[in-house]
Amino acid sequence: MKQILHLFENVGTWTKNYTIVLVEFIRLSSEIIYWVIAGFFRGRPVNHAHVFEQMVFMGAKSIGIVFFVTFFTGVVLAMQSAYQLSQFGATIYVASLVSISLCRELGPVLTALVIAGRIGAAITAEIGSMKVTEQIEALETMAINPVRYLMVPKLLSLLIMLPCLTIIGDYSGMMGGYLVGVFNLDINSTLYIQTSLKFLDLKDIYTGLSKSFVFAAIIALVGCYQGIKTKGGAVGVGQATTRSVVVSFILIIVADCVLTGFYYFSNM
Repeated sequence: MKQILHLFENVGTWTKNYTIVLVEFIRLSSEIIYWVIAGFFRGRPVNHAHVFEQMVFMGAKSIGIVFFVTFFTGVVLAMQSAYQLSQFGATIYVASLVSISLCRELGPVLTALVIAGRIGAAITAEIGSMKVTEQIEALETMAINPVRYLMVPKLLSLLIMLPCLTIIGDYSGMMGGYLVGVFNLDINSTLYIQTSLKFLDLKDIYTGLSKSFVFAAIIALVGCYQGIKTKGGAVGVGQATTRSVVVSFILIIVADCVLTGFYYFSNM
């Protein structure tokens, strides 16, 4: 009997704690989105210098890692699919398989995961360090809203740069598939390109780009939330950074599943 009561107690405590976390996350996200929209109308727009600085950090300095991850993913995808398709004499369709897979799914998801690991962790570490050293309280003392000053530029920058990085990832992945198809599978270069574009619709590209906006919001909002809730000094910063990356990864995969299901059933 005591074990059953203990079980119910643990379930109740877990539910209560995660409900509080969810409510706090929604409240913070609403405040960030509010300042994104209302800042222009209240005469307190976001500092453009901060936005451009974040765009360079999040976008330009992430091109290399996104390029290599998606490039070698395209190479692997082309080699693995060629093994199966060659048994049916359909090796040429490696081109379309790589292009569609990258634009609809792999490009946006892999790019988001890479950025979550690099940028999401950096957002949490920056805000978390300011939190434990009481710099957030110092901003509030100077009548500076930390949400508008620190978090809004990060969300805006990531909403702009992640779709751009996704496009770069799509192209680099298709380039990797192209090299395998032309130099390893002996497919004519022009024929490979024509086949890639023949089966690639605009809706495939729009689907992937729309996902990247959702992923960008997830990475920025989770990073900001984990950062502002950091406590416990340097150890707490490390723990918050780890939680930020793990939660972002999980939410990105879940959001991708939901969006894929939405697009799938809406086209039936």
